[in-house]
Amino acid sequence: TTTSMVAALLDGANIDPTVINGGIIHAYGSNYKAGESDWMVVESDESDGTFAKLHPTCAVVTNIDPEHMDHYGSMEKLREAFDTFVENLPFYGFAVLCTDHPEVQGLAARVTDRRRITYGFNRQADVRAINLNTDLSGAHFDVALRRPGSAQPRMIEGLTLPMAGEHNVQNALAAVAVALELGATDEQIRTSMGQFGGVKRRFTQVGEWTPVEGQPPVRIIDDYGHHPVEISAVLKAARAMQGQGQLIAVCQPHRYTRLRDLFEDFSRCFDQADHVLVAPVYEAGESPIEGFDHETLVTSIARNGHRGAATIVSLDALPAVLKGVAEPGAMVVCLGAGDITKYAADLAEKLSG
Repeated sequence: TTTSMVAALLDGANIDPTVINGGIIHAYGSNYKAGESDWMVVESDESDGTFAKLHPTCAVVTNIDPEHMDHYGSMEKLREAFDTFVENLPFYGFAVLCTDHPEVQGLAARVTDRRRITYGFNRQADVRAINLNTDLSGAHFDVALRRPGSAQPRMIEGLTLPMAGEHNVQNALAAVAVALELGATDEQIRTSMGQFGGVKRRFTQVGEWTPVEGQPPVRIIDDYGHHPVEISAVLKAARAMQGQGQLIAVCQPHRYTRLRDLFEDFSRCFDQADHVLVAPVYEAGESPIEGFDHETLVTSIARNGHRGAATIVSLDALPAVLKGVAEPGAMVVCLGAGDITKYAADLAEKLSG
């Protein structure tokens, strides 16, 4: 999402970058765009360590979580990889770092010989979101920009992001920081952000179902979130939109090794949902690991205090289960990096059938 936001703001500033993204950017209908300028915006991740071979002019780091431990083996090795990523910046480059995240804040402290721009809700951040309000149209906020030698920040007021969630506002702040460095004006940023179309499988509404005629429909959301931190952030955003309305999370865990390594985090990341329906693990070529499957996860979620966690035998059973659970006006969020997206896309039709 951050990559596509940076691209959107640079497009709005007439910079026309080449863009390579992991997901489909709705504005392009593709994950790629060939631009005419010298700038390229690239989504890189730490999964196999190859991001540390890049030599960017600007390095944006949104978070550092205990993921891909099969490759790194330890958090220390993961930190070292991010250190290298930032150290690869040229002397004229800059790092854009989210200091709301403790690990990234630690990285920022280690960046001593490169220019850094920090962002977040953190009061010490160089680019900070304030006055945040969320409604069904998205997030509304102002940005306070720290100015060297001045106690008073410069303000960019009245920004609207057509997406809910503090994590998405944080991503937008990263894009603002990059766009300002490359010469975008406040008005260009304001306009481009308000028109941001999002990325496929990032809180994408894929359908509606009306269980009771004349009552509000059930909205069906598809999201790629498959790490506990992502799931927690997505459900927090969904809760902000739903208020006291019913929120149902449908999770297809992705990989047995990830479930094993982050089992306790998975057991505690669903608290914002009223109901959690957990499908069998999407194996992604892995063999089962004893003691770590959808049934043991639901047992652990319940043990951690959740009152509405249950297994489903397969995603084919989801429509029947939802018909017995979902209330008018509910939101159903389908989460996972596996084939759950296919079921989410067909869910409204099957519920209506």
